[in-house]
Amino acid sequence: MGMSERIWRIGVLLLYLGLGSCTYASGQGRQTTPPSPSLTPMVLIPAGEFIMGSTPAEREYGYRLDEERGSTVARRYQWFANEERRLLSLPAYYIDRYLVTNADYKAFIDATGSPPPYVDQATWESYGLIHPYKTVQRFLWKGNRFPPGRGKHPVVLVTQAEAMAYCRWRGAREHRSLRLPTEAEWEKAARGPEGNIFPWGNTFDPRRLNSADGGPYDTVPVGSYPNGKSPYGVYDMAGMVFEWTATPCPYDTSKVIVKGGSWDDYPGVTRAAARHCRPATLRHILIGFRCAGEAGGE
Repeated sequence: MGMSERIWRIGVLLLYLGLGSCTYASGQGRQTTPPSPSLTPMVLIPAGEFIMGSTPAEREYGYRLDEERGSTVARRYQWFANEERRLLSLPAYYIDRYLVTNADYKAFIDATGSPPPYVDQATWESYGLIHPYKTVQRFLWKGNRFPPGRGKHPVVLVTQAEAMAYCRWRGAREHRSLRLPTEAEWEKAARGPEGNIFPWGNTFDPRRLNSADGGPYDTVPVGSYPNGKSPYGVYDMAGMVFEWTATPCPYDTSKVIVKGGSWDDYPGVTRAAARHCRPATLRHILIGFRCAGEAGGE
């Protein structure tokens, strides 16, 4: 391998790590931009052990937080009962620093002809969800145009398959292999190796996330809560929107696990250990996604 090729590869690696734009030196000593698409910022999650799941005390804390806000549904249906506490070890991997936005997703549908995020009233009402179709209106695209002023908001109303297709497409464009994170990968990125209850620590703070406590009851631009980022510097992993994972629901194989809670949820559901299952074909105003990739794989 020649010197210029070796330096070019180093430049691409720096971009992959999310360190911004870089240049490489040609054989004639000129500085030029490397011949590669701009890479979306990702965070390296190092290999090693981390604490997954919750203790009985943490689950009780989650139930009590919700009950203090007048919500008993989590305890009534024992939503947190299956958060098995365990020590896991994962190899190194990358995960998006930010949720995929409407503007990001528009580039995908413009390039591939994939359908824009949309759900009609009959389909929405068939889901049996609590939100009326009136609430869905502000999230609906018109053709290939996302709602005005929402380019930096997380994309919603996409199925798990569409989220996976976006990750594959972006990976091909950026010359790296991308996919949805597994539940374990998502949880480690959210809570760090010490097993924080929330990305920022073990005490709920409504100022650090977009949730039912203090948010606008809507999505906001990604990264709007920097004090709520995870120990690894990943944003919006509590509240904002649930996130698709690649992990099937362990007690209902027709569904997959979503993580993180949303702008419509109380604290217990926004804990990093909380698990929620939804049909993979669901188009929901509360579900978005981010991509992950193998460390070193381009």
